[in-house]
Amino acid sequence: MSQQVPEDGTYLPLMEEFYTIQGEGYHTGKAAYFIRLGGCDVGCHWCDVKESWDADLHPLTSADTIVKNAQQYAAKTVVVTGGEPLLYNLTYLTQQLKEAGIKIFLETSGAYPLTGYWDWICLSPKKFKAPRQEVLSAAGELKVIVFNTSDFKWAEDHARYVSSDCKLYLQPEWSKASEVTPKIINYVMENPRWEISLQTHKYLNIP
Repeated sequence: MSQQVPEDGTYLPLMEEFYTIQGEGYHTGKAAYFIRLGGCDVGCHWCDVKESWDADLHPLTSADTIVKNAQQYAAKTVVVTGGEPLLYNLTYLTQQLKEAGIKIFLETSGAYPLTGYWDWICLSPKKFKAPRQEVLSAAGELKVIVFNTSDFKWAEDHARYVSSDCKLYLQPEWSKASEVTPKIINYVMENPRWEISLQTHKYLNIP
């Protein structure tokens, strides 16, 4: 029997939480407390946290407890990720984090309605479930994972729908990095509004 996540967001299926260095995108290199929520139906075959997909595997945890845990660390920055965190109402969690003086970054595929109060939204759209326009419009960065050369056109298709000041990133899919990174380098040199994002946490061997 599936566990019922409260609609008010006071309890959330928490897969893991940990303090580390942000490894990719606009905030690379910054210390942050990561909150990874369970549950995702986007189903990327190259996902490196497939264990997050089934929300029932991850215990419902009080949002108040999550906030209390986040407050224990020096960096007053939280990254909410998944899974797909927008499966849930994140208004209560983010409201409590804000009241604690914490900046909040969201990592999402954008496939579900936008809830919560965010200082930064990283949108990483996936081909299996299209992002909603409300998330495209609110994104501070568009981060497209490049698996093959057709992904460059796909990235440009989505870049048309984000704001003019949204940062644009192309990131090599880790298992194909040696193959696609040279192509990304060439593409960015020819299309300099794009930048390269690398999964530096994997090079540093940290979570």
